[in-house]
Amino acid sequence: MTTSATLHALVPLVADLAEDLPEHERLRRLLAALRTVLPADAAALLRLEGEWLRPVAIDGLVPDALGRRFRIAEHPRFAQLLAAGQALRFPPGSPLPDPYDGLVAQPHAVLEVHDCMGCVLQAGGRPWGLLTLDALVAGRFAGAVALDVLQAFSNLAAATVATAERLRQLRVQAHQAPPGEPPASDQRTLLGQSPAMRQLQRDVALVAASELNVLITGETGTGKELVAHAVHAQSARAARPLVSINCAALPDNLVESELFGHARGAFTGALSERRGKFEQAHQGTLFLDEVGELSLPVQAKLLRVLQSGQLQRLGSDREHRVDVRVIAATNRDLAAEVRAGRMRADFYHRLSVYPLHVPALRERDSDVLLLAGFFLEENRSRLGLRGLRLDAAAQSALLARSWPGNVRELEHLISRGVLRALSRTPHAAAPGRARMLTLGTADLAGTVAAAAPAHAPAPAPAHEAESPGLRQAVLAYELRLIEDSLQRHGGRWAAAARELRMDRGNLQRLARRLGLGRP
Repeated sequence: MTTSATLHALVPLVADLAEDLPEHERLRRLLAALRTVLPADAAALLRLEGEWLRPVAIDGLVPDALGRRFRIAEHPRFAQLLAAGQALRFPPGSPLPDPYDGLVAQPHAVLEVHDCMGCVLQAGGRPWGLLTLDALVAGRFAGAVALDVLQAFSNLAAATVATAERLRQLRVQAHQAPPGEPPASDQRTLLGQSPAMRQLQRDVALVAASELNVLITGETGTGKELVAHAVHAQSARAARPLVSINCAALPDNLVESELFGHARGAFTGALSERRGKFEQAHQGTLFLDEVGELSLPVQAKLLRVLQSGQLQRLGSDREHRVDVRVIAATNRDLAAEVRAGRMRADFYHRLSVYPLHVPALRERDSDVLLLAGFFLEENRSRLGLRGLRLDAAAQSALLARSWPGNVRELEHLISRGVLRALSRTPHAAAPGRARMLTLGTADLAGTVAAAAPAHAPAPAPAHEAESPGLRQAVLAYELRLIEDSLQRHGGRWAAAARELRMDRGNLQRLARRLGLGRP
């Protein structure tokens, strides 16, 4: 097919993307359209955010790739694509490491990319990001035609990302938040594509546009502080300070001084006047972490400033007025604390004007792999490795875990697993010998297997990873994922396949193997 014929065939495909669709669905369709004319083993769309590239849509890569963040300075192929400004193919023998080595979804092996190309997408006259194609067979993209087709597609696809950007700017304006630059990807943000996390992200965007006080609840390790940062970052106060204080770490005799400040000579050691956290957060946001740990007397002293914005520094009669939005967080059931007499009802109601609940990791479906990818990339960058990935058994073990410690537990588990993988291949960490490492169940042993869900069969020890017990547990988990997705989407296989990020035919074949017939 000639370039012009290919371009003509692409027009109706890309035109379909102009519909009023959620951004993630629009971008997913974009990659699907690309692969109809340029078959590849994997495709990805990455948004440029400062010095980082963040995947926003993938096809043919392992699920955890969607959670990774690529620093451009550490990936010369990405840097060359951005500098080229047009479609560029790397020869199969290129010595430059490929960011996707080992990340192309293959059931039986960890393979390196042998042919790749990509191009820059422009939106509003500025680079928006990169579109990349990868193949495991050398010469798949040989010849000028493939580059011409990719360039032609990128010009059409730019309209799609431009539409997404316009919608994004409209949402920003509706929330009256300063447009600014996108948040730097070295700062952790809310990650997740599960229904529970998408609902939380919508709630955060809704309340951020207001001035309401927010109470964030959730188990330990779910990321309540990240939610507080997200609310502040999306609010009209984003350019002003976000001041945090851990209420559980405040001694009773210093609480009033820390929150309201003190005058000189107010107590022994008060050698000068000092502003408290409320004044430091003036016109910004004050984040009260572990607010359930505050004593009843302190709660009573906070009522006035929460209601009227008036306070007095300790040891001073002078009134100070502050304009502060309060975000509080706790892992306690504060309504139960009120009933038990450990929290004032009026204090509780002034805090929980708009409650946000952060779901536990076990309620977030396959988000665990997306988050694992984020932590793998952090460890790869910190240790100077060429690549880090999870093998299929390790992915299944992570999915089968109940995660009592939530996201924090997952982060620590991945860090320990990487160190164990390095210890069995010490030369991988030697200068100039950076290589790709694969984490298996042995690297995660002692933590994943020790805390399996009470209602699920216990996973086998690491050295018996292929035992029938583990295989049956994984198969049962896959069946439950498919059944739950079909139920959520009214039995529609296409919708379930999109949610599970699988080809519909592959999903139906897997379901039949698991004993689930097509309705």
